[in-house]
Formats: sequence, C-alpha cells, structure tokens
Amino acid sequence: MKIAICGIATESCTFSPLPTRLQDFRLTRAGDPHFAELYPFLPRFPGARFSGVVSAKAMPGGPVEARAYNAIKSEILDRLTKLLPLDGVYLDMHGAMNVCGMDDAEGEFYAALRALVGPDCLLAASYDLHGNVSERIMGQLDIITGYRTAPHIDTIETRERAVRLLLRCLREGIRPRRAYVRIPVALPGEKTSTEWEPGARVYQAIAGEIDGDRVMDATIQVGYVWADEPRMTACAIAIGRAIDTASDSARRLAQRFWKYRADFRFGVEALSVDDCIQRAMAQKLAPVFISDSGDNPTAGGVGDVTYFLERALALQPPDLVYAAIADADAVKRCLSAGAGAEVKLKIGGKLGMLNARPLPLRGQVQFIRHDDSNPQALLKAGGIRVILTTKRTPFHHRQQFLDVGIVPEAHKIVAVKIGYLVPELKSMARAAYLALSPGAVNQDILSLPFKRITRPCYPFDANMQWTPRVQLF
Repeated sequence: MKIAICGIATESCTFSPLPTRLQDFRLTRAGDPHFAELYPFLPRFPGARFSGVVSAKAMPGGPVEARAYNAIKSEILDRLTKLLPLDGVYLDMHGAMNVCGMDDAEGEFYAALRALVGPDCLLAASYDLHGNVSERIMGQLDIITGYRTAPHIDTIETRERAVRLLLRCLREGIRPRRAYVRIPVALPGEKTSTEWEPGARVYQAIAGEIDGDRVMDATIQVGYVWADEPRMTACAIAIGRAIDTASDSARRLAQRFWKYRADFRFGVEALSVDDCIQRAMAQKLAPVFISDSGDNPTAGGVGDVTYFLERALALQPPDLVYAAIADADAVKRCLSAGAGAEVKLKIGGKLGMLNARPLPLRGQVQFIRHDDSNPQALLKAGGIRVILTTKRTPFHHRQQFLDVGIVPEAHKIVAVKIGYLVPELKSMARAAYLALSPGAVNQDILSLPFKRITRPCYPFDANMQWTPRVQLF
C-alpha cells in the first residue's frame, strides 16, 4: 500500500493582528530527522510504503498569509503529483487554520488534494480537538479522528489511530460512511479540558460508541472559539460500515455535549488579574502559578500584552517570575548592556494588539541566554523578574526556566502566558489561578467582536433551543 503523509497544521486567531507567515512554519520533509519524531509508529506497519511529502506546523497565531498558505499547498501538491497513483493520504492537521481572505482553509486544501489524487484514494486526517469542521471537510475526507485529551497528551496516539484506520480500510476494502452533527456551542478550551468534569465524562463516552466495525471511530470536536468564521462550532462525528449506527452514535455524543453546555467551567479559580496576584501573595504554599490567559501564544495570543505585568508592578509582590514578553528590541538592548547592567526600557505592546502599549520598565539584567534563533534575557525590577524573548515563546517546561537562570520552585509566584496548565507546569504548582486578562484570546468571549459566526449559538444566544440534525456522507 502506497501512502503519502502531509499536512498543514496551525490554529488561527482571527482577533490577532499578527499574521502567520511562511517563516513561522516548520516544514518537515522526507529525510528530515524530525520526521521520525512526528511519526515513530510507522515501522509498526510493514505492509505499507510511506512517503513523507511536507508536514507544515506553526505555533498558533493570527490568520495565515495567503502567499504562505499557497506556497505550502503548492509544494505539497507538486510532491504528491510525483508519487501518483496513491492508495491513501494521511493528513496530519490541526483543524483551525484561517487564511487571510479565505474561510474553511482546510476544506479548500482537501478539495485540491481530492482533485489531484482522484476519487478512489482514501484521505484520512488526524485533528486537534479544537478543530472547526465543516460540511465541505466531511465531504472530502474518508476518515477523521481527533485528540481525546486536553491538555493534549495523546498526539502521537491520535496520529497512529488515523493511520491504522486508513490501512485497515485499504486492506479490507472499506469505504467508511460518516455521520456529522454540528453542535451550536462555542466554548474556550480552558473550560472544556478533559481533566475535570464535565469534559472528562463527555469524552469518556466516546469509547463506548466504538465497536470497531459498525462504528470504527468517533470524535467530538470542541472547536476553536477565537475564529470569527461561519464554521466555528463544536461537532460530533462517527465513522464506520453502518451509517445508521454511526448516525445514532454521532447524535448521542452531540446530545451529551449539548446537555452539559452550561456546566463547562475553568478547572481552577478564574479571577481578575489583581485578585489572582493578591490571592497568590496570601497563599502559604509555593510556587503559585497564575495563567495570563488572554495573551496565551499557544492559543493564538500575540505574546507581548503587558497588562498583567503592569498590574503586578502596581501591586508589588515580593517575589514573582513572569514568563514572558516577546520583544526583540528589548532583548537586543539587554544583550548590548550585558548581565549586571541597569537598563531603562519600554517592553511589549509592539506587535499590534489593540489597546496594548509598551510598558516603561527600569531594572537590572540578571541573565542572558545566547541562542542563535531566540536570544532571551532576564530582567529584575524590585521583586519581579521578567523573562524577555526575541520570538513569541510559550513557557511549558521547567528546563526553559532553568535556561534563563530561574528555578521555578524557588519562587513564590510564577506567571505564565497560558490557559490551563500543561502537565509539567501543573506538576510543579502547589496552587494555581487563571487570570481573566485582556488579549486576542480573551476568555470573555461575549466581549469579543464576533460578526460572522453562525447564529444562534450558545452562549451568544443563551436561551436557544436545539434539536440535533445528523448529516450523512
């Protein structure tokens, strides 16, 4: 069996002014050592011949520039052309890409692929659970499966499941039927984690719907809420041999999600920035982690909004580490001044976010990290230590703090631009709060200027009624 592997994976916040450019993508091609890291399970399928085409991945950000999307798509199509005919294509996707001037970018991409490989080639995609799925997508793909955990700890498992389903369908001559239910619910991922209720019980129900034959797989997509386009919504999907059984499964999963729509909540206390800092200062435990959620770069935030830091400077906690502010110019000035030097800077507020402004800050350069691609500096102002980065940088791992001279456990408060804490941060935190801070991925979704989503939709239309409608493919 001749299988091609390709994909374009990113999450696009339409409220972000910072476009995702071609240089923001990491392009992995056949022969790249990173290819084996993405797909370590391929040797388990000796009956298939896999050809790596292009796997493009970018950290969440603003909409993808059209020229970037077209360049990646063109390279994928050109390389696929040289491999034809193909038995199947595995698409390593995210599912929430927006391209400047284009809605439903994945749907457009799949249509171009289908036109090239023909109707007999099977297309299988793996998705983040924050993908936005359209009818057009369902009509082009033969197989779609998604993560079942948030935070995402089943990335490799989900990729392998998509490939396994694809190969089984090819071996057994199955053209799976698909049942899709659009669920008119829009919720931020921070409320729909699978680590607490009701997200845990909603996602646990998936396994009970899969019998391996009539229903070969099922998926619930929470959707990506910070995308102002018509397909932004949750959905339930079931695929299998028996369309009536798949239809029933998709309907049940959709009804279950809808039933709990008003019960989804943050996993930790969600408070104003001031309240979070004051609660953390009063805690006897340490370290206390605070999520600066509105400017979370891994959800599409720009990464340089200074509101949280401004409030921290006003409240003067005696020991707070802030990770991080993206500001290439400020890092250059710190590097030029050198470790130990006193500097006067205006940091952040330079990447175009509405109402964000540079923050004047005087402090001592405590640490410099010389890195060819992303130099960083640690600046100390009173009891506050601020990590400055050249590029937008999420701090998800302890080692990242160590690299700039910070031992997280040795500090009272650690504030990070994130939503829910990823497992490594959660394991370090003795207590945690989520700050309802401003930014492109503001958790107060009702305050954002949505104009193009499909209405009615909960919670925008809180009292709406809904009856699930199954669409068959």
